[in-house]
Amino acid sequence: MTTFTQQLRGRGARSNRTGRYEAEVRETFDDGWTPEDETVQAIRTTVSPEKAKVIITHNDSPDVGFSASINPYRGCEHGCIYCYARPAHAYMGLSPGLDFESKLFFKPEAGRLLERELSNPRYIPEIIHIGGNTDPYQPQERTLRVTRGVIEVLERFNHPFSVITKSALIARDIDVLAAMSEKGLVRVAISITTLDRRLARSMEPRAATPERRLEAVKRLSDAGVPVIVMFAPCIPGLNDHEMEQVLERAAEAGAKGAGYVALRLPLEIKDLFQEWLSTDHPDRAARVMSLVRQIRGGKDYDSQWGKRMKGEGPIAALMSRRFATAKRRYGLDQPLSPLDLTQFRIPPKAGDQLGLFG
Repeated sequence: MTTFTQQLRGRGARSNRTGRYEAEVRETFDDGWTPEDETVQAIRTTVSPEKAKVIITHNDSPDVGFSASINPYRGCEHGCIYCYARPAHAYMGLSPGLDFESKLFFKPEAGRLLERELSNPRYIPEIIHIGGNTDPYQPQERTLRVTRGVIEVLERFNHPFSVITKSALIARDIDVLAAMSEKGLVRVAISITTLDRRLARSMEPRAATPERRLEAVKRLSDAGVPVIVMFAPCIPGLNDHEMEQVLERAAEAGAKGAGYVALRLPLEIKDLFQEWLSTDHPDRAARVMSLVRQIRGGKDYDSQWGKRMKGEGPIAALMSRRFATAKRRYGLDQPLSPLDLTQFRIPPKAGDQLGLFG
C-alpha cells in the first residue's frame, strides 16, 4: 500500500483536485519516491469559524420541496463520495475532493442570527429545512452544538422545521424534537443508502453505520417524531437492488414515509465519483456508469429541473415503479400531516412589558 493511499484511509474522495475557479491546478499523488519506513500522516480534519451575515437562505428550485433552509456547517466530514454539496467548496478556493471532507467551517453565531431574523417584524414564517446542503449532525456537532442551538431557537418561537441527516447523533436532541412533534412542528428525514456495512464504509466512510441509523429511526419514532427515510442516492448497479429491503427495515423501525433521489453527478462530482468507483469497485465501475448514463440521456448528468432528481428513460421509470410499489407494500405511502405555521410567536424578551391581561 502506498503512502498516499494510507493517507486516504477513512476518506471518501481519492484525490484533492483544484477547484474550478483556481488559476493553477495542483494535485497530490504518490510518485513512488517516499521511503516506505517514513511515518504516514493521515489527513487531518480542521474546523474553522465562518462569519455569516444571515443564517436563513432561500432557493427557487421546484425539485427540493422547500425554499428556506439553514446550513450550520460548510463541508462535511462524513465524506460521502456522491455528495452534491461538494462543488460548493470551490467557492472557498478549496477542492471539492479531500478538502470538502477535511477543511470544514461552522457558523458559531447561527442561533443568534436566527433569533434576530425571526424577530424581524416583517418576517413571514415558512417551513425551514435544516441540512439542505451539508449534514447538520456531522461529528463536530457533538461538541460545537451549532445545530442544537438552532433548533432551540426554533422551539422558543414555535417555528416549524424539517431536518435531514445520516447521523445517529440526531437522537441526542429527542427532547426538543419530541416536544415540537407534539405541536405538529417538526419532521425528520434520515438517509439510509445501503444496509451493506462494507459498502457504507466505502461510500460514506465517516457517517453512522446503517444499523445505527435504523436505531435512530426507531428512537425518534418511539418518541412520537415523524420520520421519513430517504433512499438517496439510488445508484443503478451499485445499491439499487437494496431499495425494497431498506424500506422494509425502515417501516419495521417505525418510519412514516420514504423518498428517493437518483444519483446526481454535477460538476466535479462526476470525476470524483468515477475515480472512487475505479479504485473501490473496479469490477462494476463500467456497468454502474453505463446505467447512470442511461438515466441521464447518455450523459453523466442532466441538471434540468424535473429530471435531475429522478432521471429519465426505461431504467429510471423502473426505479420509480419499484419504489412506489415498495412504499405501498410497507405502508410508507400515507400522507403526513402538514407542519403548522400558525403557532409562530416572537417570544417576549427580558424586560418586555407584558399585556395587562397576559
